[in-house]
Amino acid sequence: MKEIIEIRDLHRTFRVGSEDVHALDGITFTIYEGEFVSIMGTSGSGKSTLLNILGCLDTPTSGEYIINGISVNSLNKNQLSTLRNRQIGFVFQNYNLLARTTALDNVQLPLMYNHEVSAKERRERAEAALEAVKLTDRMHHMPNQLSGGQQQRVAIARALVNDPVIILADEATGNLDTRTSYEIMTLFQDLHSKGKTIAFVTHEPDIATFTTRTIKLRDGHIVLDENIEQQSAAVALAEYEKNLQNTAI
Repeated sequence: MKEIIEIRDLHRTFRVGSEDVHALDGITFTIYEGEFVSIMGTSGSGKSTLLNILGCLDTPTSGEYIINGISVNSLNKNQLSTLRNRQIGFVFQNYNLLARTTALDNVQLPLMYNHEVSAKERRERAEAALEAVKLTDRMHHMPNQLSGGQQQRVAIARALVNDPVIILADEATGNLDTRTSYEIMTLFQDLHSKGKTIAFVTHEPDIATFTTRTIKLRDGHIVLDENIEQQSAAVALAEYEKNLQNTAI
């Protein structure tokens, strides 16, 4: 099985006043192609620091990070920027869409930095990504014309458009109600079933049950790393809606 992410004895230390704070203290794990991994931990556990390193937004103090066979430690800023753009798809809690730009143009944005892709191909790939998240009928809408769930689907399409080796999702359901959260997790499960590799940062245990593996951090250490029995988000959504109907009756 192909190794997409390799973390080896990773440390990240911050200087706070006169003290060193060990945000990550010697963690090691591997994410393989096609896995759907949840990364969990309370505030201060190190999960945000880990996400920043996985996304090449920060560099470790020591240890090794390899993504898709590329050692990140030796790359300069321009090389890291290219790596982020070509290898990683990001999905954020707050969507991070350009407000005065259509869904289609928001999805095309990562391809604007890839000069090997023509304008025609950019549009075709963006349309295909929006089709993958079931938003072809909203591609010309502005973000303020879309619901929160639809905006997050646009963000997921944007993460897909470069065909990255991994999607990094940071609390991607954090701003959504329960029903919409389950809908978004159904979409992620569908992408996973098609072979996408996903690392999903969350503090919500019920959301983590929709993944296939959980890595849990505490005080900069991995305290749990196990494969789990994946729950169906579609089934959970159907149960939720059934309970709502029963309550209304």
